[in-house]
Amino acid sequence: MGCYPSRNKQRFPGYDGPLVLASQTSFTVSEVEALFEMFKDISGSMADDGLISKEEFQLALFKNSQKENLFANRIFELFDLKHRGAIDFSDFVRSLNVFHPNTSVDEKVNFEFKLYDLDDTGFIERTEVKQMLDALQKESEMRFSDATVEAILDKTFQDIDGNHDGKIDKDEWINFVSRRPSLMKIMTLPYLKDVTTTFPSFVFNSEVDDIAT
Repeated sequence: MGCYPSRNKQRFPGYDGPLVLASQTSFTVSEVEALFEMFKDISGSMADDGLISKEEFQLALFKNSQKENLFANRIFELFDLKHRGAIDFSDFVRSLNVFHPNTSVDEKVNFEFKLYDLDDTGFIERTEVKQMLDALQKESEMRFSDATVEAILDKTFQDIDGNHDGKIDKDEWINFVSRRPSLMKIMTLPYLKDVTTTFPSFVFNSEVDDIAT
């Protein structure tokens, strides 16, 4: 899958070569090269600009560039390390690295906390958990009454919010995850150790129910 560094740097903004990215992540050089082939397919699906737009990201996940999904939107935001509304190749590899089986649990826990901290306040707040529940209902076509939603929120914060300040901080999250290891399953994609050109499917919405039960 030979990558040509000088040509790629011109065509793909933010491009770092396989040797550089392999030295900074859990991926091997050959895995980075496979990811580059995947990246080229995704970034060129709607516009040949060497970047993955939000619409191209959604198209890769859902085969529909217009589908709105809270968790897909949030993952895109977290992958967009340079905050420019698009993902370059280096950001793509460095962000996917958190899902590699060889990446540390601490990194995975930190990323998952950020995933649910929708407003980037450093806390997971009640309104954010409610947003997740609303997204879960929309995706699964389940319908909870308002009373049921409030009961789920009450139980969630009773279980996680140790200091009862109405929000979940990083330490409380770490403690909760240590008691609920199933929550970490979504943070490891085993096939990243043997990458193909099939874009990984991130199925986060099914885990919200685990958090709020």
